[in-house]
Amino acid sequence: MEKHEATTIEIEESSKERKGKAPLLAAAAAVDHARAGNRRGIAIFDLILRVSAATAALAATIIMGTTEQTLPFFTQFFQFQASYDDLPSFTFFVIAMSIATGYLVLSVPFSIVCIARPLLTAPKLLLIICDTLTVTLTTSAAASSAAIVYLAHNGNSDANWLAICQQFDSFCSRTSGAVVASFVAVALIIFMVVLSALGLRKH
Repeated sequence: MEKHEATTIEIEESSKERKGKAPLLAAAAAVDHARAGNRRGIAIFDLILRVSAATAALAATIIMGTTEQTLPFFTQFFQFQASYDDLPSFTFFVIAMSIATGYLVLSVPFSIVCIARPLLTAPKLLLIICDTLTVTLTTSAAASSAAIVYLAHNGNSDANWLAICQQFDSFCSRTSGAVVASFVAVALIIFMVVLSALGLRKH
C-alpha cells in the first residue's frame, strides 16, 4: 500500500509540472512568432528599398556613362567636346555605381531568404557588412562628382577656373542628374543598413 501511494503521488506531481510548463511553452512560441513577423516585415521593406536603390544606381550609371556634348561651333582644327571620361572623378563615378548596381541586384536573393526565414541571422549579417561597404563606395563617388559638378556650374575665381555650364549646358544637366540619382541611392542604402541592424536585434 505504501508503494502504491508513493507512485500515485509522483504521477500527480509530474502531471502538475507538465501543466505548469505548457503555458510557458505557449508564451515562448507566441513571442517567437511575433518576433518572426516583425523581422519578416522589416525584410520585406528591405527588399523594396534594395530594388529602389538598384534602380537609382543604375539610372545614375547610365546617365553619367552616356553623357557627352559637342559644341556646334568648331573648325577643321578645333572641336569643343565634353565627355564624362575626360574627368577621372566621373570615370570613377561610373565604375563605382556600376559595382553598386551589380551588388544590389545580386543581394536580392539574400533579401528574399531573409523574408522566407526571418529568424536567420547569417544572411542579415552578410548584408549589413556588404551594405556598409557599398555606402562607403557610393558616397565617395557621389561626393567627388558633386564637387566637379559644382565647379562646372560656378567655377572658381581664385584658381581661375571658369564655369563651363553656360556652353556645355546639356553636359552639366545630365551630370547633375546623375549625381542626384546617386545621392538617392546612397540615402536608400543607408536606410537599408539601419533596417539590417534592427533585424539583427535579439529582442
